[in-house]
Amino acid sequence: MLDFLIQGGPIIVPIIACSVIALGVFLERLFALQKSRIIPDQFIKRIEELVNDNRVGDALLLCQENHNPMARVMAAALRCADKTRSRIKESVEEVGKYEGAMLERYIEIVGTIAAITPLLGLLGTVFGMIKVFQRVEESGLGDPSVFASGIWEALITTAVGLSVAIPAFIFYKYLLSRIDRLIIEMEDRSLAMIDLVAKD
Repeated sequence: MLDFLIQGGPIIVPIIACSVIALGVFLERLFALQKSRIIPDQFIKRIEELVNDNRVGDALLLCQENHNPMARVMAAALRCADKTRSRIKESVEEVGKYEGAMLERYIEIVGTIAAITPLLGLLGTVFGMIKVFQRVEESGLGDPSVFASGIWEALITTAVGLSVAIPAFIFYKYLLSRIDRLIIEMEDRSLAMIDLVAKD
């Protein structure tokens, strides 16, 4: 396998580097975007219990002690407790936008890799074909098998580029869909909290 990759030329190196980066980012985001880390059910249940018991100050303190996106969104609602619903919603949306953007960080790296690796593969193939035709110009067609081997060596980079791009694109779409689901649930939980603390 290593010999096969080496025959693809120097363009193989950045393609392999891209594959390592894409896999690393995917695994990191897969860990970071666990529902239990973003929207911990037990924590939210406890906050709601405190608010229902009119212990808003304790609920806010608990939010400040917890470092997860849902805690920060709920803290925004609790700081505006007893204000109008529209005022609380405005505060929550402001924090929610930031937290949503933080969930999406690094994701575009995977999307970019999915887009550029086929192009790198194509570039490697073009360079390879240039070398093949240079050889033909210098020594003529001669043995057709030499010409054929030069072409398949040139096509290795395209094959490797696509082999990296296809999984990277799947990773990218999967992470985006997971983020969308998390954001929708965060919005639902936030609205429930707003209803609990709003004076109107």
